Amino acid sequence: MHRLLSKIKKQLYFVVAGYFRFWANVSLRRWKPTIIAVTGSVGKTTMLHLLELTLGERAHYSHNANSAFGIPFDIVGTHGIYGSKARWFKLFLIVPWRALTFTHSQQYYVVEIDGERPNEATFLANWLRPHITLWVSSARSHAIFFDRQVREGRFSTVEEAIAYEFASLARAARDLVVIDGDNEHMVRETANISAKVAAVHKSDLTGYTVTPQQAVFTFGETSFTIPYPMPREISTQLAMLLQLTNYLNVPLPQHMNDFVMPPSRSSYFVGVGDQGQLHLVDSTYNAHLVSMQSMFTMMQDMTVPGEKWLVIGDMTDQGEGERDQHEKLGQAAAQVAADHYVLVGRRTKKYTLPQLEKAGKGDKTAAFTKTEDALQYIRKQAPDQATIMLKGSQYLEWIVEKLLADKANITKLARQDAAAKRRRAKWGLY
Repeated sequence: MHRLLSKIKKQLYFVVAGYFRFWANVSLRRWKPTIIAVTGSVGKTTMLHLLELTLGERAHYSHNANSAFGIPFDIVGTHGIYGSKARWFKLFLIVPWRALTFTHSQQYYVVEIDGERPNEATFLANWLRPHITLWVSSARSHAIFFDRQVREGRFSTVEEAIAYEFASLARAARDLVVIDGDNEHMVRETANISAKVAAVHKSDLTGYTVTPQQAVFTFGETSFTIPYPMPREISTQLAMLLQLTNYLNVPLPQHMNDFVMPPSRSSYFVGVGDQGQLHLVDSTYNAHLVSMQSMFTMMQDMTVPGEKWLVIGDMTDQGEGERDQHEKLGQAAAQVAADHYVLVGRRTKKYTLPQLEKAGKGDKTAAFTKTEDALQYIRKQAPDQATIMLKGSQYLEWIVEKLLADKANITKLARQDAAAKRRRAKWGLY
């Protein structure tokens, strides 16, 4: 019965979303903004926040709304599902009324668009037809939803299937598409589109330094100092920002002090353990191999006080590539000259641990199935002044919460809504 209900729900997903899209389009046609779509496997929200710092009040931003449902709700100025499921029925009445009576007024609409499931980005691309698409990344994310397309022979790999889905926003773009020119999937998918294509490259970055408190990126004579420990790969978003501001003929931000980092992407907090002060680098929002590797590289480059610790959680939604991806995770982690590795979850314990042991890191590694056991280990064993980077699933943000020196910073962590707290409670994490 559960599988039948799940199948029906999937089949109705775009039907119901189409109802809300129809009504939201009534409001959008009155608004007529210049639409800037931001998409990709990782780094979308950081790009959106950079644009917010740049365009300010001239744009409306789709914060916390990047899906086939969230974006129509955002356009009519309402929220999606929260509280009881009875809100669905209210939304069927609220959205038409809002569509007829509400219109945003900003010049630009900066909209983050996810490609979590097949046809989601396509559904939105064919409707919004963005003037500008910033395609920040393309990698193996939410792979479990694309395995079927590979099995059916539509694509050779999951990576190709995912890239094709994101590329719908490039194919639908009216004027400009900006891509990572070092990504072969993105280059191939934009080879014959009608919009102008501009590519950024890793070689655009001429200087990079990082500490737990800040990162400095240099592009020729232009430098960005960001008050967060940002991985080198964020240079892609910054290079895209340079391209976009030049295209729109708008000035770059004078400074990055006002940049607000999305929760748990790459934030710094002071923590405390049994032996003294800890330096926490919180990147617990998402977890797939590309984002994990970028944080490992950052930790390798980072100048830190005390020891370097990596706390690594499972990567979920990896589908048929689960073992391969977690083995590669171990190989990537082994490249970091860390003083200690803490693995959290059954997947990292089963697949990642053997790779660290093979690389001679076994005596520096502790593996746990339960998140609370990992917390107790870190709290007791981390030395004074250790710098600890946390990345992965298994509710690692809960570990950050429990180690914070200033509990007021809990509001800056990922998944602090009531529903997320209920899910953690089911794991015994309070």
